Amino acid sequence: MTHIQKITPFLWFDGRAKEAVDFYTSVFEDSRILSASKLQGGPAEGAYLIDFELAGQRFTALDGGPMFQFSAAISLVVNCESQEEVDHFWVSLSEDGEQEMCGWVRDRFGVSWQVIPTDLGELLSQPSRAVAVMDALLAMRKIDIGQLRAAYAAA
Repeated sequence: MTHIQKITPFLWFDGRAKEAVDFYTSVFEDSRILSASKLQGGPAEGAYLIDFELAGQRFTALDGGPMFQFSAAISLVVNCESQEEVDHFWVSLSEDGEQEMCGWVRDRFGVSWQVIPTDLGELLSQPSRAVAVMDALLAMRKIDIGQLRAAYAAA
């Protein structure tokens, strides 16, 4: 029996779904397009509907038109094991987009991403050290794991 993911993020694009999916699958390893078809009939006739995976996580993308826009109220978190991963995703996802504070980027399609180290939660978990780590984090755009660890050690 095929496993069906219980929750699948559905991303609504304004005519750029195929371009976005091609971009995302080039950035993340273990990624692929599962299906891509153009809708037949109805108000969205000819629009792409694409099922794809990024790092094993399923998504659906639709060329739905201009009536809905992305906002930072919903973001996708990229958990990074190393500074090399942080750097890769930060640079790739923000290309032609916006680099924001505390590891956030908005890509060229308007989707918000949080590019964070996997150990950030641990670094923030001890109240006696959390303030120093948070102060360091709030001063960053792209997260520097070494600086966060140094703030933790110095606290």
